[in-house]
Amino acid sequence: MKILAIETAGNACSVALLNGDDCIERIRHTERGHSQLLLPMVKSVLTEARVALAECDAIAYGKGPGSFTGLRIGVGVAQGLAYGASLPVIGVSSLAALAWQAGEPMVLACIDARMDQVYWGSYRRTESNSVHLVGSEAVSDPDHVRAESGCWGVGSGWDVYSQRLTNAAGDALRGWLPDFIPLAGATARIAVRQTGEAAAAQSASPEYIRNTVTRG
Repeated sequence: MKILAIETAGNACSVALLNGDDCIERIRHTERGHSQLLLPMVKSVLTEARVALAECDAIAYGKGPGSFTGLRIGVGVAQGLAYGASLPVIGVSSLAALAWQAGEPMVLACIDARMDQVYWGSYRRTESNSVHLVGSEAVSDPDHVRAESGCWGVGSGWDVYSQRLTNAAGDALRGWLPDFIPLAGATARIAVRQTGEAAAAQSASPEYIRNTVTRG
């Protein structure tokens, strides 16, 4: 199965092509310029893989939560490519992508939501090497996250609010891993396990979790 993935929820712009077990990925660490970067990155991974866009089975996109501007651009590009190539889309949680990248049995993924808040969700790794959401994803101040026993913290929320999140998690926390951002390679690998959720291009939309968003 061939999955083209786009992830723009964090402080990076990434594109990946998963072709069976092989994954080609491009990453640019930037909070701006996604609209200029994405299409050349898409062309780059397709060219290296010698795969035409129309030969892909689906286009996966990081649906958030995360940067309002980044998500809007990433979802728009994924939707446009899917329309043009008559491909379905698969939306993948950017918190789930973080949890998959961490590689730990239990993860408390947190993304900085600005306004003194974090987007967060707890994920358990399964025997099939996928990640399963425990409870629901939420947005709150760092002092009110709920941690599952034996969890590892990961994501930009931990980089910004490590002490407050550590205090909130208490004895449930085993430690936290710095400098993790959601990337397209993880988005693609999760999407392969969610092909039953593939939908028409017009269904592509970001999930902000909260109604009030800030630019950035």
